[in-house]
Amino acid sequence: MTILPLATAHWPDVKAIYEEGIATGQATFTTEAPTWDEWDQGHMRHSRLVACNQVGQVLGWAALSPVSGRCVYGGVMEVSVYVAAAARGQGVGRQLLTALLTESEANSIWTLQAGIFPENTASVRLHEALGFRVVGRRERIGKMAGLWRDTLLLERRSQLVGVS
Repeated sequence: MTILPLATAHWPDVKAIYEEGIATGQATFTTEAPTWDEWDQGHMRHSRLVACNQVGQVLGWAALSPVSGRCVYGGVMEVSVYVAAAARGQGVGRQLLTALLTESEANSIWTLQAGIFPENTASVRLHEALGFRVVGRRERIGKMAGLWRDTLLLERRSQLVGVS
């Protein structure tokens, strides 16, 4: 597996993986994948990654999006990590998130956060294994298919960026 910068050419595969995540009902409140332009505008230009197999097939992707437009939060980003259904449980998410941590720190990001449905235990465990901690539970934060859903708010503070 190779981790590469996510490029426009990867979008069809990235979108398909995103749609697989949406279909699980455990990955996001989003109900349909955005267009490339919408996705591109909503994510940082840096720290966009894909994991590809030996023949160049995209197995997963990871990216950062800002949590706020206020300059004081310029080093705080939200993490997105999605893995193709056929590649889940093979370490793709761990490699992507590990690379994303490195990329984020290289780009002066001091705090990463993730909002994860409590039922998505694999994602919670992955984030915790890489230094994220649960800082709270947001109860009934949004409705999905007419039902209120909670999310866990996880956070990882860099040990390299913004320590002084």
